[in-house]
Amino acid sequence: MLRLSRTSTIVLGIIVAAILAFMYLPLLLVVLNSFNSARIASWPVAGFSLEWWHKAFESQPVREALLNSLLVAAGATAIALLLGTLVAFALQRYRFFGQRAVNLLVVLPIALPGIITGVALSNTYNQILEPAGIQVGFAGMIVAHGTFCIVMVFNNVLARLRRLNPSIEEASRDLGATPWQTFRMVTFPQFRSSFIAGGILAFALSFDEVYVTIFTAPPGVDTLPLWIMNEMTRPDEANVVMVVATVVILTSFIPVWASQRLGRDAADRD
Repeated sequence: MLRLSRTSTIVLGIIVAAILAFMYLPLLLVVLNSFNSARIASWPVAGFSLEWWHKAFESQPVREALLNSLLVAAGATAIALLLGTLVAFALQRYRFFGQRAVNLLVVLPIALPGIITGVALSNTYNQILEPAGIQVGFAGMIVAHGTFCIVMVFNNVLARLRRLNPSIEEASRDLGATPWQTFRMVTFPQFRSSFIAGGILAFALSFDEVYVTIFTAPPGVDTLPLWIMNEMTRPDEANVVMVVATVVILTSFIPVWASQRLGRDAADRD
């Protein structure tokens, strides 16, 4: 085991602390300004007030944007859970021509810049589907989010499937269980934590997506990130924006934390 000197430990600790401060102090400033009694975001905070939180929760556009974000994230997560799990099983349990290509194509959307995915899907919807009489509307935005959320479930489930002991499933079948019974009572419980963790990450990724949403959202439909972007040009709404941004931060932080806990629990059971 590598041991560091006391000086090296202190230097590395200072570097890590500086990096974490650079990453998270701006987020802390956003949270603090959501409670700022002043009308304009500032530092230091003028005073404590819940006025902007009341205005945010009473705002009809904010409530509609929140509902849209939740619906899109839930729909994209459902698509990711289904397709991501099926592809993971196909690539882990079977051997077929083009297997590596399929693996690459599933992972590629998360590596592509969001603006590229958004432009491509927008062109498909507007120049191919709509002229053919297919109006994708709100569902098109959900499908668009699902394309890059699949990889979250796929990676988690595939990694877990690779660690499963196939002899347990074979024993279940030898004892007379049907394939569905074996999956429900033996296979699924073994990768359930990874399945849920992937779904949580997919939800968080969809909830705060901006670029793909810009190009695929129907006219007049805002999600929370879009609402924030549009309202940033209005200084008198700055602290309400900070409130919504704080909600997005918490909504993103909690799923990531829960996913890590589930991942650790699964590793401990191995």
